[in-house]
Amino acid sequence: MFRRIFLLALTLLLSATSALASPQQQKDQDKASGDDDKFYHGTGINDLNAIGNRNVGCNRGLGNWYTLDAQVKMGQEFAQQVEQTSHLITDPVVNEYVNRLGQNLARNSDTKLPFTIKILDVEEPNAFALPGGYMFVNAGTILLADDESELAGVMAHEIGHVAACHAAREATRGTLAQLAMIPVLIMTGGVAGIGVGQAANLGIPAAFSKFGRTFEAQADYLGVQYAYKAGYDPNGMIDFFEKLQALEKKRPGVVMKLYGDHPQTPDRIAKSQHEINTILPPREQYIVTSSDFERAKQRLALIMRHRLQKNGKENQENPELRRTVGDKPPDQNNDDRPVLKKNPGGK
Repeated sequence: MFRRIFLLALTLLLSATSALASPQQQKDQDKASGDDDKFYHGTGINDLNAIGNRNVGCNRGLGNWYTLDAQVKMGQEFAQQVEQTSHLITDPVVNEYVNRLGQNLARNSDTKLPFTIKILDVEEPNAFALPGGYMFVNAGTILLADDESELAGVMAHEIGHVAACHAAREATRGTLAQLAMIPVLIMTGGVAGIGVGQAANLGIPAAFSKFGRTFEAQADYLGVQYAYKAGYDPNGMIDFFEKLQALEKKRPGVVMKLYGDHPQTPDRIAKSQHEINTILPPREQYIVTSSDFERAKQRLALIMRHRLQKNGKENQENPELRRTVGDKPPDQNNDDRPVLKKNPGGK
């Protein structure tokens, strides 16, 4: 009996070796196994007219054990935890605007899931998507963006994660890693044979807000396409990358802390620019920004400033994350038409 259990456990261990690798090792293994080739040379991956009818990573199989319904359930549970432990921006104008932008991007993507989008009262510029279409955008992301196309690029990237079922695939790897612990439990006499922290981690799914560099690069690739499909200047994503570079120079370590699991920013810029130049057909006009974006950003800046003053932290204000847009007060900026950019050229 013991021999049968041991052989089964050993088989599971061998099948899960890649799941136990470090993030960089996993990246290298992904490349070696042809994961990049499967994605970038997949059927219709560059066919913009096929967006919405493509499967960009959600096939069930050894690499993905979770149905879309299961992903929605997982995402809902973790979203509730995020909301219970975080402070949300509840301003109706800001929330309505960000949700409207996100839903428009989702309609122009490959995902089949409805999105629930919330804004976190967090100064750092970041966003993350949980499985099943639950997205959280930090207030700092909106405040750092100079126009709507930049914010659209960030949100389109997160939608790319959901469309490719990256969280479900990470969770599958995590489950394989848990199964791989069976030989350890057998050989060491149970849970007592491993560290307490390791034992606790056996019941915790993969971290849904952190992905390897392979998945992050795929989300960039899809995000550029989705922003373009929705009518936005795809260079907005690159402009936001450049802001992250500038932020890293002024506040060393911030970008590495937030985006350490992403490809290096210069690589993201180069690859996204290559995609824009080679895959996306040039257009006469792109949506760059709108008065709704400016209005929402102004309101959010005032909310964040008021919160800092209330907490006695107004002198710690970082102008990068809290500058207002333009010189006009909200009541004078009432033109709802989007700002279009013509013929961006080779930018």
